Amino acid sequence: MAQKQSIFGRVAQLAKANINALLDGAEDPQKMLDQLVRDYTNNIAEAEQAVALTIGNLRLAEQDYNEDVAAVQEWGGKAVAASQRADQYRSAGNAADADKFDNLAKIALQKQIDAETEVRQSEPSITSQRETVEKLKTGLVQMKSKLADLKSRRDSLVARQKTAEAQQTVQGALSSINVLDPTSEISRFEEKVRREEAKAIGQAEVAASSLDAQFEELEASGAQIEIEARLAALKSGSSAGTPQISSTPVTPSIEG
Repeated sequence: MAQKQSIFGRVAQLAKANINALLDGAEDPQKMLDQLVRDYTNNIAEAEQAVALTIGNLRLAEQDYNEDVAAVQEWGGKAVAASQRADQYRSAGNAADADKFDNLAKIALQKQIDAETEVRQSEPSITSQRETVEKLKTGLVQMKSKLADLKSRRDSLVARQKTAEAQQTVQGALSSINVLDPTSEISRFEEKVRREEAKAIGQAEVAASSLDAQFEELEASGAQIEIEARLAALKSGSSAGTPQISSTPVTPSIEG
């Protein structure tokens, strides 16, 4: 019984374990939960064996108890039968056989007393074993409930940890992008291209302005030369530099 009580005490202690305190003090909660699941699973298996053994012993004790109870009734019946037979022989004047059956009745009564003693002695033990079995069953139910809670919390914690790790990875990648932002390089290159385009536009405008100025200068020079030539012709009294314009109107011919 002491061993069974010891097992029950360990079961009860594990069933009442403060899981939150264990997790708070753990460096790696996932490993702690995995270890707790393994420990609880092993202890549940051990406790189930202890409960099965205790139940088996209880059933044997109950069988012995029931046999003693039956023996009490059986020996009581035999004592009554022997006593009645003795009375019959004594009424018939057969004292020898009467004494013989009275002695048998006494033996049966002694057997009945012994069986009653076994019954009285067995009752406290059976009651105690029944209480122990119930306590062990209760402890097992508590442990299995804790085990289900542990597994659920472990799975939830693992999922949360993986999510957190993924978020950290994404945030790290985003931080790297912010530090080495390729769009900033593209922006600088775009600005450089815009400056080059503006420079080309400016050069084109400058080239166009210079060409126009050259043509204007050329036209101005031609006009000045014509003026100078005509002035020289006037001074020399010559009409060589003056264009000849006919004063006679031209009449179109009509063929009859």
